[in-house]
Amino acid sequence: MTSRTNFVQIDAKGLTGNIASIAFDIDIVGEPVSSENENAPRYRLFTQSPRGRQVEIGAIWERLNRDGKPYFALNITTGHARFHANLGRYPGQDDEMLYAVIPNDHFNFDRRT
Repeated sequence: MTSRTNFVQIDAKGLTGNIASIAFDIDIVGEPVSSENENAPRYRLFTQSPRGRQVEIGAIWERLNRDGKPYFALNITTGHARFHANLGRYPGQDDEMLYAVIPNDHFNFDRRT
C-alpha cells in the first residue's frame, strides 16, 4: 500500500485503496462483480479483520449524475457506522483510474440525534 489516504486505484484485476478519518483508517481491496443486474455493484470491497481475515465491508456502484454522466459511489461499514462517499479525480494526478474518496456528508450525517 502507499502513504496516500482516501483513494481508490482501479486496474484490470480489481482495485486497492484507503479510506481514513479520525475514527478509522481502512486499507481496502476490491474485486469486480459480474452480473446481468444493472443495479448490482461494480466492485465488492474487502479489508482485513483485526485477526487478519478477509472480510467484506461494502461495494462500489456506478451511478449517473444529473447530466447522464457516470460516476462511482462507495458504501462501507467501518465497524462503527456506515460510510458513504463518491469517487472523483485525485488532485494533482494524471492517472484517470486513481480516484479520491469524497465523503457524502448528506448520507453520513447521524440521523439519530
